[in-house]
Amino acid sequence: MSLINEYRATEEAIKELQARLQNLQQDDKLQKELEFEGKLRTLMGEYQKSLRDIIALLDPESKMKAPRGAAVKPVGTKRARKVKQYKNPHNGEIIETKGGNHKTLKEWKAKWGGDEVEGWATLLG
Repeated sequence: MSLINEYRATEEAIKELQARLQNLQQDDKLQKELEFEGKLRTLMGEYQKSLRDIIALLDPESKMKAPRGAAVKPVGTKRARKVKQYKNPHNGEIIETKGGNHKTLKEWKAKWGGDEVEGWATLLG
């Protein structure tokens, strides 16, 4: 993208964001939420409580829950690989495999190249 096109696209994006901001500022729901947040923060300061203190007070079991952003591992489930069928156009030989660790498939890829051999593949399911 040329520099002038990038400039114009950025300028247009800024205009759209300014319009969205203007709409949000006029939204009554947003005003009520901002008012609530302000009062809550004032009250927290008055009693010298942090957000964690408030959460612990309102949801005591939250300490047992996974922290925010922590990855949750699926338990013992692994995505099944799909079966691919490769048909060699040079000799008509057909092989079916779920992975790339197939002896004949490796030989074909060494001889004709991986991209070409992948072009011979058909997904079976």
